[in-house]
Amino acid sequence: MAIRKAMVAGNWKMNGSLELVKQMSDAINDVKSQEMDIVLFPPFPLVPAMVASGVSTGAQTVSENTPGAFTGEVDAQLIKDLGATYVLVGHSERRSIYNESNATVAEKFARAQQVGLTPILCVGESESEQENGQTEQVVAAQIDAVIEKLGVAALKDSVIAYEPVWAIGTGKTASPEQAQTVHKFIRDKIASLDSNLAQGLTILYGGSVNEKNSELLFAQTDIDGGLIGGASLKAESFTAICNSAKGTV
Repeated sequence: MAIRKAMVAGNWKMNGSLELVKQMSDAINDVKSQEMDIVLFPPFPLVPAMVASGVSTGAQTVSENTPGAFTGEVDAQLIKDLGATYVLVGHSERRSIYNESNATVAEKFARAQQVGLTPILCVGESESEQENGQTEQVVAAQIDAVIEKLGVAALKDSVIAYEPVWAIGTGKTASPEQAQTVHKFIRDKIASLDSNLAQGLTILYGGSVNEKNSELLFAQTDIDGGLIGGASLKAESFTAICNSAKGTV
């Protein structure tokens, strides 16, 4: 079995400040470990400050286009030039609020990789899709859009984050067993195309992860860490989650 490095990523969404960058970077620098990667995703204007703080930094989204007349969009090369190394693509809020399709997400994934950014591909089902037993179908389609555009090999230089939409910001969390089942499905699906790639692929869980439930979630065989929302805005909570991820894989 390939050794996978644990990762904890914090998505600040439309929150944060220069003061919070300082608070969080100070806290993270105290818990950094060779055993894991810690990445923060602040709003675009805070990316340079986060990079300067020494914390691995990502952007919350990216344009699928090359530079041009796209008011309000941000190009992947600029994100890279500012020192960020990761970018989220396909977060459920981008899919639901901004109507990003699986095809659009695949284009964003491709553009990120084109300039050397590491995309974190977010996948997950809605509450109604879960209740109708469509979880695997929905997640598979979201991953297949990338594979069909770029080939399975493109997943080698990426991370996948499983985030059940019904658990994001709701306080509801998939049980460790529920989350493990979907993570295993994702890994097995990719293994059917490339077993070595699948064993080395980092797959995160996101959805109301906090310092109380992170240890049990991260103890699951196929869960390699977490994509954290609200708890990534609180130094004490986020560092506790980071500590629970050390040595999980």
